[in-house]
Amino acid sequence: MLAILRSLGMFFVDLFKPRRQLEVENLFLRHQLNIALRRAPHRLRLRGSDKALMVWMTWWWPSLLGLSRVVQPDTILRWHRAGFRAYRRWKSRGRPGRPPVHRELRDLIRRMSKENPLWGAPRVHGELLKLGFEVAESTVSKYMIRRRGPPSQTWHTFLSNHADAIAAIDLCVVPTMMFECLFAFLVVGHGRRRLLWFAVTRHPTAEWLAQQIGEAFPWDTCPGYLVRDNDRVCGLAFTSRVRAMGIRDRPISPRSPWQNPYVERLIGTLRRDCLDHVLIFGERHLRGILSLYSLYYNETRTHLGLGKDAPLRRAVQRSGAIVTEPILAGLHHRYFSGRTGAE
Repeated sequence: MLAILRSLGMFFVDLFKPRRQLEVENLFLRHQLNIALRRAPHRLRLRGSDKALMVWMTWWWPSLLGLSRVVQPDTILRWHRAGFRAYRRWKSRGRPGRPPVHRELRDLIRRMSKENPLWGAPRVHGELLKLGFEVAESTVSKYMIRRRGPPSQTWHTFLSNHADAIAAIDLCVVPTMMFECLFAFLVVGHGRRRLLWFAVTRHPTAEWLAQQIGEAFPWDTCPGYLVRDNDRVCGLAFTSRVRAMGIRDRPISPRSPWQNPYVERLIGTLRRDCLDHVLIFGERHLRGILSLYSLYYNETRTHLGLGKDAPLRRAVQRSGAIVTEPILAGLHHRYFSGRTGAE
């Protein structure tokens, strides 16, 4: 800055000098410059003020470009273009341009892209327009999640889409008060973990199981696959009935209960919630207990695997006084709104 002020001061002083004196001084200064440039390094280090002064002078007097000895004329022109870009950025600061994208919208775009791998930018953009967001499709494409390969669904999605076509069966042994053994036949659907059917007998046979399968699944509601234990009681009569109903029989491997987890989990829940706390007198008593518990299990009891909802989708009640209804003589309770219960 001091160099610029000094040069300007000398310029104003030279305005009052005679022309002959200016020519002599100009010749003398040029000679000194040539002497200095002989021993100068190959590349000089110029300050910002030196660059600004040279750009300003060549802008007012373009003929001075031919007299440049310290730098090339193209260098001065490059400095000028860089200064023009800096000036335009300074002048355009704070001006309205493309509106900024808020963080909430960016997170929503990434969330939609992650949760829906089959959706492209047009599909996500359409959903955002329906939600009231004014955003360009190019902006949506910019903030979507990039994937290396083609999109693929998760195993949770794959299994959930096929769960409604799968059912599982198993036999639960229940001891009575007289030290006898009863067998409870349970059928559970994989879709909503619903207890579809139950029956009680003292001596299960293949013919009896075939009859129960026919009663559990009318001909228009048969599942596509049936998962069961590799038990001897599931004989020829049972497999023939299942095949005739159009159900694909899928027995698990021997001594592998983990391959039939849903019905095994149901039996464990039935024991912990009910049978471990009740003395069973006989078939009729067990059938009544299972009837009450099946209603509680399907309509009231919340399940962690269903997002803490019941298999039959229990509605949320937000109004009215809370009313308690005992189930199984107070072993469990059902809570609901008094207004809804009255209706």
